[in-house]
Amino acid sequence: MAAVQQIRNWFEHFHANPEVSWKEIETTKEITRILTELEVPFKTFEDVTGVVAEIGEGESVVAVRADIDALWQEIEGVFQANHSCGHDGHMAMVLGALAYLKEDNLGGRIRFIFQPAEEKGNGSNAMIDRGAVDDVNYMFGIHLRPQEELPLGKASAAIRHGAAYFVEGSIIGVDAHGARPHQGVNAIDPLLAIGQFLKTVQFSPYEAYSVKLTNIQAGGESLNIIPGSAKFGLDIRAQSNDVLQQLKTRVDTGIQQIAELYRTKIELEWADYTPAAEVSDEAAAIAREGILEILGKDGLAEDVITSGSDDFHFYTIRNPELKATMIGLGADLGPGLHHPAMTFNRDALVIGAEILAETLKRASFKA
Repeated sequence: MAAVQQIRNWFEHFHANPEVSWKEIETTKEITRILTELEVPFKTFEDVTGVVAEIGEGESVVAVRADIDALWQEIEGVFQANHSCGHDGHMAMVLGALAYLKEDNLGGRIRFIFQPAEEKGNGSNAMIDRGAVDDVNYMFGIHLRPQEELPLGKASAAIRHGAAYFVEGSIIGVDAHGARPHQGVNAIDPLLAIGQFLKTVQFSPYEAYSVKLTNIQAGGESLNIIPGSAKFGLDIRAQSNDVLQQLKTRVDTGIQQIAELYRTKIELEWADYTPAAEVSDEAAAIAREGILEILGKDGLAEDVITSGSDDFHFYTIRNPELKATMIGLGADLGPGLHHPAMTFNRDALVIGAEILAETLKRASFKA
C-alpha cells in the first residue's frame, strides 16, 4: 500500500510542476531527490537535463525510459507548460517499477533513463550520445494510450508509432502600404498557396500519411500594411519511414515552386524528425509475458498502431542490435493526448508500474 501511495504522490508532484523540453531543471532535481531517498545510485549531466540510474549487478543490462518534459500550450487563454502528454505518469510508473525492483532478485543490471525533450524529438539522441544505452541488451518504454485505443485494464506489448517531420518555414517578401500593393511582395499570398498545395499531396490510399499546417504568423496590428514576412509550421507524418521521405521530397519541391511563382524566398528548416517504430519481437514477447502476469489473458491487447510518433525509436535506429519495445497502457484517457484538458484514470499508474517491474525482471534473466 505504501508503494501505491508513493506512485500517486510522485505523479501529483510532476503533474503540478511541468517543465518544457530542455528546461526540466526542477524535474531533474526532484528525480535525483527521490533516487537519493531510495538509495539508488544515479548520474546527471552538466550540459543537459535528465538522469540515469541503475540497480542490480552483472554484465547484462536492461533499460527502461521515462520521458520527463511537458508541452507548451494554451490553457483557458494562458500559455503555460502542461503535462497533457502523460509524461508525468510515465515518470511515476518508472519510479514505481524501480521501487518494486530495488530489493528484488534480478538477473543483471536494470538502468532507468529519465530522458528530457521527447516532445522536441531529440532528447533520446542526447541520452544516446552520453552513453545511456551503452551495453544495453533490452530496452522498454511505456505510454498511456487514448481511450479509443485501449481502455483501463488492458495493455499492449508494442506501440507501432509512425514517423514524423516537424518543419519551420519563413517567407521573405517585401512590406508595402495597403494602398500600393505593387510596391511589395505580400507574404500572405504564398502562405495561402502553401495551404492549398498541401491538399494536393497524395499517395496510395493504402498508405497512412498526413501533412498539414500547424502554425501561421503574419502581419501585425495595423491593417493597412501588407506584410512582407510570415512564418509557418508543418506537421508531416507517415506510418513508414520510406513514405515519410517521399513526403519530404514532395513538400520541399512544391514549396520552392510556390516561392518562384510568387517571386519570394521561402526558407524551410526541417527542425525535428522522429522515425517509425522498429519493434523487437523478442522484447515484445517479454513485455507480453509481463502483461499476462499482471492483467491476465483478458488484459492483453493487440499491438497499438498509431500515426503518432515518439523519439524512443531513435534508440533502436541508432543501435540496431538493441531489442526494444514500448508498452501501450490503457487508462481511459480523454479527450485525447495533447488536449489541454487531458485526464486519465490514476489507477493505471499502479498497473503500469507493476507491468514494467515484471517485464524488466523477466528481461534481466534473458539479457
